[in-house]
Amino acid sequence: MQRVAPDRPWALHGVAATRRIEAAAAAALPAQALMQRAGLAVARLALALAPHARTVWVACGPGNNGGDGFEAALHLQRWGKEPVVTWRGDETRMPGDARAALQRARDAGVRFASQPPPSWDLALDGLLGIGSTRAPEGALLADIECMNGAAAPVLAVDVPSGLDADTGAAGACVRAAHTLSLLALKTGLFTLHGRDAAGTVWFDDLQVDAGAERPTATLSGPAPTQARRHASHKGSYGDVAVIGGAAGMAGAALLAGRAALHHGAGRVFVGFLDPAAGALDAQQPDLMVRPWDSLALEGMSVACGCGGGAAVRAALPRVLAARALVLDADALNALAADAPLQALLAGRSAPTVLTPHPLEAARLLGRDTKAVQADRIASARELARRFASVVVLKGSGTVIASPEGEVRINPTGNARLAIAGTGDVLAGWIAARMGSEPAFEAASAAVVLHGLAADRWPADRPLTAGALAVSYAAS
Repeated sequence: MQRVAPDRPWALHGVAATRRIEAAAAAALPAQALMQRAGLAVARLALALAPHARTVWVACGPGNNGGDGFEAALHLQRWGKEPVVTWRGDETRMPGDARAALQRARDAGVRFASQPPPSWDLALDGLLGIGSTRAPEGALLADIECMNGAAAPVLAVDVPSGLDADTGAAGACVRAAHTLSLLALKTGLFTLHGRDAAGTVWFDDLQVDAGAERPTATLSGPAPTQARRHASHKGSYGDVAVIGGAAGMAGAALLAGRAALHHGAGRVFVGFLDPAAGALDAQQPDLMVRPWDSLALEGMSVACGCGGGAAVRAALPRVLAARALVLDADALNALAADAPLQALLAGRSAPTVLTPHPLEAARLLGRDTKAVQADRIASARELARRFASVVVLKGSGTVIASPEGEVRINPTGNARLAIAGTGDVLAGWIAARMGSEPAFEAASAAVVLHGLAADRWPADRPLTAGALAVSYAAS
């Protein structure tokens, strides 16, 4: 059993793949062996998390997730705890392994009750797991609300009940302090509502090898260190141009420029779209401010859209000829409204990264934000395929997708990033890395470090985009 941390990449699987792994393992093992391993793993983690707990409420649902709960309750009782099991199921319709686990718990004298105990020290959520196909209702919903309304911690078995294990979508959902994912790590634990619902995620493969089952996605690991040779110069690390800063929005372009400079670019140029903008960043004089149309973009990594407003539309045909390109914010909105520009983008052979938030992604796809968020992985993949670009779909559990279909989910970051300007900083960081890294690797690494900077930010200091721009989480 391991705690899932951003210390290395982790393979993530969807429900269908997990079912195949489970079926192959069950066919190779004695009857009930897999569920017994799962129950023992849950009980061990419960004991480690709450060693002094006495009363443990074990909320069991109608399927195999409930069976895992029965097995866990049996072990907890043997170890001197006082489990109280509530079961929301029908014995005549139970899966065979769950029925056997129910009988084992009864035979061991585990206490069953129709309602949760008046108080408890720990709750185990074994209500729905990955088998949830509709919104919880009735007694299941009441149990979820009871768990969420209590002060005692909740350990979710496999996934928090009510959470879509594939997409991270949730309505009524258990808010767990910890989740133990079994057999395979589920993609939905790490994006959209998953991070809020799952709490700290743990993983136990139950001694089962996923074999040839291809992961749905990968949870990103640490960003690689960018080593610099002594015999190098500023030209070795690439030129970045930031095109943006329409009238009244110069700050966004400066944020992106400062971010690129502090993230290791050899030289950074800022090309304001507002002709009346200044010719110097007094706080960062090493930024070279030029008229945007005087820059040789064909040899640069370009971050475009940062504070671009409507003026960015006229610049995009030239920008699309850049050696490497990051399109953000207003550049994405201009593309969404212009089919010829979309065709130019899709026909680019040079490295390109799009960094939409969900609303910008919805505009590019011609649908609403709700549809994008309903399946973030599928939405990012579709954008990447349609525009032949790496896509960074921002939000909780940012999704990074390549045109070839590879997907990574970012495990770092927090709500401190939900302020104006942090997206401009990310665009600058990605552009800086594209001078020396492939687009997918550059985007993945920059997203990890962007979130890590927020995670490491002192709790007693507010985070601003300006401060984020000049920080570097790897330092």
